Amino acid sequence: MIPCAVVGVGQTHHKSRRRDVSVGGLVREAVFRALDDAEMTMADIDAVVIGKAPDLFEGVMKPELYLSDALGAVGKPMFRVHTAGSVGGTTAIVAASHVQAGKHRRVLAVAYQKQSEGNAQFALGSGKGASLGAGGAFAPFIRAYIHRSGAPEHIGWKVAVKDRLNALKNPYAHLKIEDISIDKVKASPMMWDPIRFLESCPSSDGACAVVVTDEEGGRTAAAAGRQPAWILATSSRSEPPSFPGRDPVRPAACLQCADDVYRQAGITDPRRQLDMAELYVPFSWHEAIWLEAHRIAEPGEGWRMIDRGETELGGAFPINCSGGVLSSNPIGASGLLRFAEAANQVRGAAGEHQVDGCRTALAMAYGANSQYFSMWVVADRLHPFD
Repeated sequence: MIPCAVVGVGQTHHKSRRRDVSVGGLVREAVFRALDDAEMTMADIDAVVIGKAPDLFEGVMKPELYLSDALGAVGKPMFRVHTAGSVGGTTAIVAASHVQAGKHRRVLAVAYQKQSEGNAQFALGSGKGASLGAGGAFAPFIRAYIHRSGAPEHIGWKVAVKDRLNALKNPYAHLKIEDISIDKVKASPMMWDPIRFLESCPSSDGACAVVVTDEEGGRTAAAAGRQPAWILATSSRSEPPSFPGRDPVRPAACLQCADDVYRQAGITDPRRQLDMAELYVPFSWHEAIWLEAHRIAEPGEGWRMIDRGETELGGAFPINCSGGVLSSNPIGASGLLRFAEAANQVRGAAGEHQVDGCRTALAMAYGANSQYFSMWVVADRLHPFD
């Protein structure tokens, strides 16, 4: 399998969340930033992979057909990916697979959502006109985690404050709350017990793009002084939404996906060998849940890591230094944002939310009823554990 690397990353600025920007304009902003970062143009790209959540979100069917023209990619191979909320991560994995298989040398992965032009509640209900919303679906899982682990109520508040403080350091974060505090989160309305309003993700417009290239392209970037993010491992897994014995707090598909990327990357102790992680946390309690389901923490230990401040920027194991999904949630792009932010960390390109000395990072996205999972591990060099 051909080694590959991320050499360009682009995101939409938070000021781009405007109704007067078209879907094409929104996506182009991220794409051209990624191409500029990679010192490439669309002429250098061999294929494009587009990901987004269901077309119901905007009511534009098969948007990849429209966007091939809008991006100047007519005539190039164009692939569409959809795996619910994990789609952005899966888009990155599909793009990498084209390079790893030797099919293409330079592949552009782009994902987006423009929720101001759609109806998220209608789309989440599969177009049937009614839905509990994502929070309503996940609240029982969170209650199960709290009951099982004995976690105190303030853990969710701490994660919400941490991620929103991190967002203030990220110019691309969509939601910025300058006066965030534990008291402010605690006083916010209860949405789906135990999830409060300020423990929830926003609904936003945005796009993200990354340029994936082969080993030669990665080494060329490095020689030019542009640190690549080497992709050590990728994996995706899924499971049915319900079956006897299914555990949505520790989904088998999540555990298997994590085990697979660790095996490929040569990771035997993720807590020690990884420097940080960008995890898909749309509701603050999911940070503790995913710490345990990725074997970063033992069962019942995830919330204790949070309580000790270990997952803060500057802590022993920083999580979501970008502000995470709690601060930017264009659903179809949210997973790719996690993958791109992890790549930027090992590239030393994360700006004010950079983790000092970050050399290896995990990124994760999940979707649907906690049933689709996609992950990758990136590093600043090809063989970090030799």
